[in-house]
Amino acid sequence: MSGKYTVFETAWGYFALGTTDGRLARAVLPCRTRAGAVERIRTHLPAAGFEAELLSDLQVEIAAYFDGRGVDFASVPPLALNGLTAYGRRVLTLCMTITSGSTSTYGDLARRAGRGGAARAVGNALARNPIPLIIPCHRVITATGGLGGFSAPGGTCLKKRLLEHERRFKPR
Repeated sequence: MSGKYTVFETAWGYFALGTTDGRLARAVLPCRTRAGAVERIRTHLPAAGFEAELLSDLQVEIAAYFDGRGVDFASVPPLALNGLTAYGRRVLTLCMTITSGSTSTYGDLARRAGRGGAARAVGNALARNPIPLIIPCHRVITATGGLGGFSAPGGTCLKKRLLEHERRFKPR
């Protein structure tokens, strides 16, 4: 597998994207430093080479998102969801249908994925999401309206911040 990565600055910090064989395989939510973003993306794609213009249209959309402009991530290439179960891939694919400014519950996502009552399995699948933001796992909450979990660095504080950020804009 050949891999590439890029790191670019957003209003929230340095974001990283990584591909394998031309498919989007990883996203790293904003880090305070470029070195931090590089370290996190290289943890998952150690043999990847840097390419500044990698997925340049998607870079523009992600930067716009963190600037507070609604985006629909229309420039997302095919995804590499290797290493996940079929159910996990289904959950992540369904998660991509949750629109910005909206939320879904773990239970609702479990029902839509064909396993009503499997909210915990949905949570486990979301915890393995390799492409946060693009696959908006932060938009999945508990049935009582609680945040639930968020495995990305920054945890539920970041999840809450992303949800509040999205409530301020509507997708174009």
